[in-house]
Amino acid sequence: MSETEVTTAPRPLLLADGRPADRAWSLDSAMKHLNHGSFGAVPLVAQELQNELRAEMDRSPVVWFPALPQRIADTRVELARFLRVDADDLALVPNASAGVSVVYAGLPDRPGGEIVVTDHGYGAVTMGAQRLARRWGGRVRTARVPLGAGEEEAYEAVAAELSDATGLVVLDQITSATARRMPVERVGAHARRLGIPTLVDAAHAPGLIAAPLDGLTCDFWVGNLHKWGCAPRGTAALVARGELRERLYPLIDSWAAADPYPDRFDQQGTVDATGYLAAPAALDFVERTWGWDTARRYMEDLAGYAEHVIGGALAELTGEPGTVDVGMPVPGMRLVRLPAGLAASRVEADALRDRAADELGVETAFTSFDGVGYLRLSAHVYNTPADYEYFAETCVPVLGEWARAARARSDTP
Repeated sequence: MSETEVTTAPRPLLLADGRPADRAWSLDSAMKHLNHGSFGAVPLVAQELQNELRAEMDRSPVVWFPALPQRIADTRVELARFLRVDADDLALVPNASAGVSVVYAGLPDRPGGEIVVTDHGYGAVTMGAQRLARRWGGRVRTARVPLGAGEEEAYEAVAAELSDATGLVVLDQITSATARRMPVERVGAHARRLGIPTLVDAAHAPGLIAAPLDGLTCDFWVGNLHKWGCAPRGTAALVARGELRERLYPLIDSWAAADPYPDRFDQQGTVDATGYLAAPAALDFVERTWGWDTARRYMEDLAGYAEHVIGGALAELTGEPGTVDVGMPVPGMRLVRLPAGLAASRVEADALRDRAADELGVETAFTSFDGVGYLRLSAHVYNTPADYEYFAETCVPVLGEWARAARARSDTP
């Protein structure tokens, strides 16, 4: 069931001068961009600032790099304000996976310890958990959460895997492949009562959720600012609270290694940190132009309309429901079911993504869960109803042809 069902097209957002919102980005006009959720899109104002910062760095690197840690520390204050957290709890990392790797590397040894994940978890994060479990001489336990599970059912599925052997719980705030929430608040509170550390993978949360850490009990939280927040790519926040955070170190030791958390993350040698410094410009651009609350409402309404239009086209094509009940829906993202024969695995889904970009001129996300292929829809302020109408009218029939061809191949002895 959707967060909001929208059957009429929302009015596209405009810039202050009346131009379409997409003019504030350098997106390829020959491509339909329907997959903001994967890599985001950076507004020109942030791109231009980052270019200026790079030029400043290259003009006088010996001046730039010694002064950089303080500039990063000042930027953390601005980003913490956006996330509504304490700046002393926030470190900057290149992406959510890097933040997760920092946590895995910093946890104390737990011989024989188990790590609990779900079958909705991001693949790279789960692979890191498996490596940590091997280091511990333990194992990963996977909680099976049905796609349509509501909060209670999802909570019970995860809680059932916790035991005295559990050394860590890893849970998505918003899942990548299935575009749904997980009950991180309830699981985090329960794990805290049991004395089990919790790591929340919130890669999609910043910008999509106004205050993603409000009411959330966890030891570690990581979120990408370069997705819904539109910051330059390679900009993410690691929020750590409690005594375990002093065990966290950057993946690269540098001259600040002896400093406390999070200061030690502010100095990373000659790493290009201009993306960090330009991130507030991207966040401020959305706030000044529309306001984040207005932007989120538009993204939600547009995603609901996209689900209605594309789900309806797929239903007409296949004779089966195109929309999907994800149990705990999220704003701005939707999941619709693909025709049988498409994206039955992650490898097939990635290949379909590449083919759609090459042959249809559409950037979108195809995903797979439990052997079923899905189209993950995500909407941002630069998208319009026409983007999704185009996909429904032009691309859905082609997907039907590709699906029929795939099924024919599989039936051939």
